Amino acid sequence: MDAAELLRTSLDALSWASLAPQGVILQANPGDLIKGALKPAEAGGFSFIGLFMQASLVVQLVMIGLLLASIWSWAIVVEKIFAFRKARVEADKFEQLFWSGQSLDELYNNLSRGRTITMAALFVAAMREWKRSVEGNIRALGGIQLRVEKVMDVTISREMERLDRRLLFLATVGSTAPFVGLFGTVWGIMTSFQAIAVSKNTNLAVVAPGIAEALFATALGLMAAIPAVIFYNKFSADSAQIAQRLEAFADEFAAIVSRQIDVRS
Repeated sequence: MDAAELLRTSLDALSWASLAPQGVILQANPGDLIKGALKPAEAGGFSFIGLFMQASLVVQLVMIGLLLASIWSWAIVVEKIFAFRKARVEADKFEQLFWSGQSLDELYNNLSRGRTITMAALFVAAMREWKRSVEGNIRALGGIQLRVEKVMDVTISREMERLDRRLLFLATVGSTAPFVGLFGTVWGIMTSFQAIAVSKNTNLAVVAPGIAEALFATALGLMAAIPAVIFYNKFSADSAQIAQRLEAFADEFAAIVSRQIDVRS
């Protein structure tokens, strides 16, 4: 080793020794550096479970309520996806049978044996009222059409009520969950201020847990509200589309009944 290299090595050692505290020997061990960097994260408890366990009782109740609302909302979303899909498939299948040229009496006999929904249920209810009126030898044929139209209106209302059931819960969650999360946020910030007042210390380590709880409550509120609003709008559009198809079929069937009445009279 030459003199220049020896001098450079000595200067580096002196510079490191001047940066170290008295009585402490610095060791550039990468494993120790990584372990020391991870230790605050492990001790801080900033995981989801850790935030929940460290939160106050009020914030915990807010988190539990929002989590339950989110779970129930997703259960309704899954159920409605299959319900609306089944309604569209059954309506398409019935329209193919209805306009295939098959006899209405034969179609009614086949459908009335099982459980029907949407358009098939509308047809079965109208045909049932038609047969009761015709087979009862009712002379006032004009009243038959009015009764058939009333039955179809009631059936449409019943079918749409079945499809729209529990959608109000999605609308409620979508409109109130952010404010419930905001309540948890305000409560968490109040807890942080109380911690500052008790400890008389404005260090970030004192206020960080309360702020983290507050932000987590807000995140849960948004997690519950955003999907609820999106799927409520989607299901509302699907419901309006199915209702429009049912009303259009009711008008077509009312025209068929009117022609049959004219023929019989």
